[in-house]
Amino acid sequence: MLSELGAHTFFETFAADNSPEDLAAYLCASFNPAQQTTELNDPASTFFIAEVGGLAAGYAQLHAGEPAAGVEGPKPIELVRLYVSREWLGRGVGEALMRACVDGARQVGYETIWLGVWERNGRAQAFYRKWNFCAVGEHVFHLGSDPQRDILMERAL
Repeated sequence: MLSELGAHTFFETFAADNSPEDLAAYLCASFNPAQQTTELNDPASTFFIAEVGGLAAGYAQLHAGEPAAGVEGPKPIELVRLYVSREWLGRGVGEALMRACVDGARQVGYETIWLGVWERNGRAQAFYRKWNFCAVGEHVFHLGSDPQRDILMERAL
């Protein structure tokens, strides 16, 4: 389920703004069942899945590890992914997932949550600013063969 949900929501979010070849390469590498099984079995990763009426509407992934350069808050954890199916955008699913991430990270002792967001994803940037994230730097995200600029954002928990 997670492979399908991840690929579906990523495709919905980014297909219009990226080449089919780069998108296909990223989807194949990141959302194949073997990769998702590896991520699910990683003790440093935590997943949250939002269901509406018994159907998966979105998901989020936290990962404990070394933060990107520029992230300076104490005891950081990364919000790797937060994606919501298009039909559930603006209906509270993203809010519920973010609340689960913030509360879950805080409960196990993290003090900072950080993420990377594509510079051209204004909707996501606005959502993160609403949750008090602020820009702290940037890094390169490779979508297939396309190096893209991500804005690094963080907030205190």
